[in-house]
Amino acid sequence: MKVLKFGGTSVGTPERIKKVAQLIVERGKNIVVLSAMSGTTNTLVEIADYYSKGNVPGAQETLNGLELKYRGVVADLYSTDADVEEAWKRLSKSFDLIRRMSLQPFGIAEEKEILAQGELMSTSLMDIYLRSIGINSAVIPALEYMRTLENGEPDMPYIRSHLTRELEYADQADVIITQGYICRNHLGKVDNLRRGGSDYTASLIGSIVDAREVQIWTDIDGMHNNDPRYVEGTEPVSILHFEEAAELAYFGAKILHPSCVLPAKLGDIPVRLLNTMEPDAPGTLICNIPPTRTIKAVAAKDNITAIKIKSGRMLLAYGFLHKVFETFDNFHTPIDMIATSEVGVTVTIDDDRHLAAIVDQLKHFGTVTVDKDMVIICVVGDLEWHNKGFEAKAVEALRDIPVRMISYGGSNYNISMVVRKEDKIRALKCLSQSLFPRHD
Repeated sequence: MKVLKFGGTSVGTPERIKKVAQLIVERGKNIVVLSAMSGTTNTLVEIADYYSKGNVPGAQETLNGLELKYRGVVADLYSTDADVEEAWKRLSKSFDLIRRMSLQPFGIAEEKEILAQGELMSTSLMDIYLRSIGINSAVIPALEYMRTLENGEPDMPYIRSHLTRELEYADQADVIITQGYICRNHLGKVDNLRRGGSDYTASLIGSIVDAREVQIWTDIDGMHNNDPRYVEGTEPVSILHFEEAAELAYFGAKILHPSCVLPAKLGDIPVRLLNTMEPDAPGTLICNIPPTRTIKAVAAKDNITAIKIKSGRMLLAYGFLHKVFETFDNFHTPIDMIATSEVGVTVTIDDDRHLAAIVDQLKHFGTVTVDKDMVIICVVGDLEWHNKGFEAKAVEALRDIPVRMISYGGSNYNISMVVRKEDKIRALKCLSQSLFPRHD
């Protein structure tokens, strides 16, 4: 059995839902994980924001627009009155729930319950459509088996036992459908695995059922060797190590959620990235391959802030770094990159919500300098330090671009460089020309 995850753009229109249904049927009995239809989650976030501000008319007007969109989807997707009636009966449960939110105090729990409705609606639409074409599909509700611990990590024993039970109920089905992204927390309240969490859902399920493969279907044919939005002539990478894929996902490759890699890696389950629009394209295979002695790809992470803390006393100051890192920990702000010297340390963050407070506290330990609007450029491949010249080739490619910071050696799979936002596209193009020359 395989686990097939389809993203929001893959099920974004009635035509695409039909295309995905065809792909599902052609691949036999598998577990299918669906995201919300593209645009739906953003609209639900907007509705929740109106409710949180006490603007009920704004929420209701936005909800009416979303309902009108889904009425059009239902009308185009189904050919019989019975299927239309069944679809709207199921969808109405979500719209009615959201409307009732105006009658009660609104907080984070209510917001998460609203956000869950997108996936619940998309799985209903797919289930009814598959049944309309003669496929015995079954929906196993993610809220019945997917749960997180108090720290937000998946509760694996609970997930394993409850998912196994749900799969037993659906054993006779031709296709098993479930929701990505949504879950319950340790208190039993509706929660989610954060944006992109449908990948995480698929990987967790794959690890538990010991799937032959986890397939992530999107609208691009695999993970490219550079960002095709900015660089011409990029190509899909045919095969990546789990660690290489994790680095690329974390540092900007949007096709894959960073959390997705770990469960599959631990279970040694291959992950394949495929294109719904070009289903015959080979895509990208992610697995535990041996070292390849090659550079695979480049990615960029935007909205980076570099913070330098300089102290003449650092060399002999026991506990200096501990105090610096503790400051970021106190404000729940993760650090992306670190560079140190005998007189200072520079770190980067991508969450600047607490920047002013962090800087204020760091000033107790030294002089603080902040550089905003930076970008991390990450070069990924077999960068084990015995491989001569790989890091030099990456740095040399940026010889005409100011580099604020370099991190190398923390991983065998990447070298990261921080540049200004205005230099990002030029840096990506220079790296492609140097690392992946085209031989036309």
